[in-house]
Amino acid sequence: MTTEATTTDLHAFTENWLEWYRAQEARLAAPHGFLAITGLHWLDDRPQRFPDAPGAWRTGPDGVVVDLDDDEELLVDGVPVHGEHRFGVLPERGGVDAVWGDAVIEIARRGGHDIVRPRHPDAPLRTAFTGTPAYAPDPRWAVAGRYVPFDVPRPTTVGAAVEGLEHVYDAPSRVEFELDGRPLSLTAFPGHGAGRLMVLFTDATSGVTTYAANRVLALEPPAADGTVVLDFNRAANLPCAYTDLATCPLPPAENRLPVAIEAGQKIPRERGGS
Repeated sequence: MTTEATTTDLHAFTENWLEWYRAQEARLAAPHGFLAITGLHWLDDRPQRFPDAPGAWRTGPDGVVVDLDDDEELLVDGVPVHGEHRFGVLPERGGVDAVWGDAVIEIARRGGHDIVRPRHPDAPLRTAFTGTPAYAPDPRWAVAGRYVPFDVPRPTTVGAAVEGLEHVYDAPSRVEFELDGRPLSLTAFPGHGAGRLMVLFTDATSGVTTYAANRVLALEPPAADGTVVLDFNRAANLPCAYTDLATCPLPPAENRLPVAIEAGQKIPRERGGS
């Protein structure tokens, strides 16, 4: 390969990474993204009011219910609702977004618990956001791996950023790969989109230059021969890296890599990164 071709390829690689990085930042800092969250409210059978959401909220066997005062209104699927509104039983990791003025009230189920998590565009964390530090992209961190499916998906329980909370994923496979000649593997969970995967991991940079609890890497569907690319330049922070109002899953024990992955996003400035 000529020097000119190498330079062209590196430029394209960097541009593709920058496109990914900017999209990550845009989602995070969107008017109702994770930086806009102002509260994480846990529901039970007692009606509760919160300073950053309208109504009195409760949950039970029939799901989440809100009782709105006469002067309060929510938009649910674009339809104004008043008085008592029943959201019903929410699926795990599912939820509903209701609009209240310029805010969005997220009603969701996490770790078997129903929550209300308001998102306000003027949240201080969002308005003060200046971007996430990251390693410069380097092709050496884009490595080929092998998709190794389990005979049946393995229910895998992992901890969460919130103490005492647990998440359960059906892991379809592990992904085997090498770094500097060292064989490694990661348990993979279902990702967003058909056939896509995600891996939660820590490594020797965790708590040093990268966020201590976790990072996540999204993987495209494996090729027909089982090959898959792990581009650690795209190792991303989860919302808990920025805010304590997140319920992010932690990696399974086997995904704590004994090597330093000096790629991807670093500790956010909000947590003391630079």
